Amino acid sequence: MRFARLVAGLVLVAGALACVGASPPATPPPAAALAVDPATAAAVTVTVNFAGDAPKPVMMRLDGDKRCVAEVGAGERADESILLGTGTALQNTFVYVTDSLTGHVFPIPTEPVILDQDKCRYAPRVVGVRVGQPLAIHNSDPLLHNVRAEGKVNQPFNMSTPVEGMSFTRTFATREVMVDIRCDVHAWMRAFVGVLEHPYFGTTGQDGRVTLANLPPGTYTIEAWHEVLGAKTQQVTIGAKETKEVAFAFSRQ
Repeated sequence: MRFARLVAGLVLVAGALACVGASPPATPPPAAALAVDPATAAAVTVTVNFAGDAPKPVMMRLDGDKRCVAEVGAGERADESILLGTGTALQNTFVYVTDSLTGHVFPIPTEPVILDQDKCRYAPRVVGVRVGQPLAIHNSDPLLHNVRAEGKVNQPFNMSTPVEGMSFTRTFATREVMVDIRCDVHAWMRAFVGVLEHPYFGTTGQDGRVTLANLPPGTYTIEAWHEVLGAKTQQVTIGAKETKEVAFAFSRQ
């Protein structure tokens, strides 16, 4: 009996020692995110035009605030929700890659994107910013403005900027296209901010063009978003060092 107990004890000790010395199964490390290889990077140039007759500008009265009239130098201003540039080029269209581009790393810029309140308008009207990148909102007017950001995914905020030269900074925690920004004091003031986790976005200017450069080769969905005319998408495939053209045409239904 004593011998049987001794044998059992030795077996238990040996098992315990074996457990102590054993290593858990190796877990493969997650794949490291990669920077875009400049030797193979490609580009997509996007052109956005307005199809049909140019819309007649709608004039907005500013005389609800005499200080705005003094800053602008007129009692009315053309609505800029549909703004054409050279020829039929459509301005203020936000162009971006809808894909998340997982597997690549894109350092977040520390330099803020500027959204100014200047002469009783937001400038620029449409702008993009990275997730986690500062958005600095300035007041260049010698009068009261109010900044109300109506994020549906990101946290909304509402800030007053009563003093000329005043500025505050906000960051957005997650992707959202678009965040609508208004002024409660001046109903005509409006801006839109596209928030993305990658750098492949831009806003059309006078020429209606945006170039999405330094893209890894692949197949992407490109979206063109306009505040009044809606959004359209196209798919494009680009190879190493390749540049392709994509065109969008918007019309007022």
